[in-house]
Amino acid sequence: MFEYLLSHEALTRLVAFLLLAIMIAMAEYFSPRRAAVRGRWPTNLALLALDGLMVRMLSATSLIGMAAFAGQHDLGVLRQLRLPAIAQILLSVIALDLVLYVQHRLLHSVPMFWRFHAVHHADSEFDVTTGVRFHPLEAVFSFAVKAVAVIACGAPLVAVLLFEVLLNAASLFGHSNIRLAANVDHALRLIVVTPDMHRIHHSVQSAEREHNFGFFTSIWDRLFGTYQAQPALSHATMMLGLPALAPPAQNSGLWALLCMPFRSAPSEDPGKERGKEPGN
Repeated sequence: MFEYLLSHEALTRLVAFLLLAIMIAMAEYFSPRRAAVRGRWPTNLALLALDGLMVRMLSATSLIGMAAFAGQHDLGVLRQLRLPAIAQILLSVIALDLVLYVQHRLLHSVPMFWRFHAVHHADSEFDVTTGVRFHPLEAVFSFAVKAVAVIACGAPLVAVLLFEVLLNAASLFGHSNIRLAANVDHALRLIVVTPDMHRIHHSVQSAEREHNFGFFTSIWDRLFGTYQAQPALSHATMMLGLPALAPPAQNSGLWALLCMPFRSAPSEDPGKERGKEPGN
């Protein structure tokens, strides 16, 4: 079975992504956390399509191909340790998730990176499509980081496929507009990032935006002191997006979002906005 999934990894990831996206969108429709605003969907989904096209155009292979290359040349820390297969898979998934946490911190702390990541945060709403709203050049950068991490870890092919499916699931679920019971949310966020946890990271308040960076597991935020349990305001009334941009600009068309990083001031640079709240 694993051999079939690996030989059809692109189809496997696509089917898993579509099924999860449909399920989460349906859950948002029947049990929304906040009022739904779906006018942004065409633009957000167009960015998703461009991201996939850009990565495919600039990369000669996939992450599975990178893992295969590492295996053929016996590269990577885990391969040198000669650990059992199950240990290699588990440690690979954990290590790759940590790499994405660190990458996310860099996207917020390095002004040049933030200009591209700001496209993601410029969404003044928060739902399943926010989880796929990234500038194409950020998508390319993220792929390059993951490719280096896969080779450095010596991650097995199964681990890479599993991680990519988990990453897609985490991005869709973590950005979803789903209402979860308080006890369910509390139990889940002991291990995974929940929508209420990650929504805080999308607050207009810069101090809150410096918390809850995790993608799949909440452990890194707790370990490195970036965890925040609740927003200053309620989840229903808190404002999302970037305070430097009015809502129409944040939800503008595809071309405007593609050009946003190249404007003189697409948003507040991280170094300028720390310790500064809207209106101050």
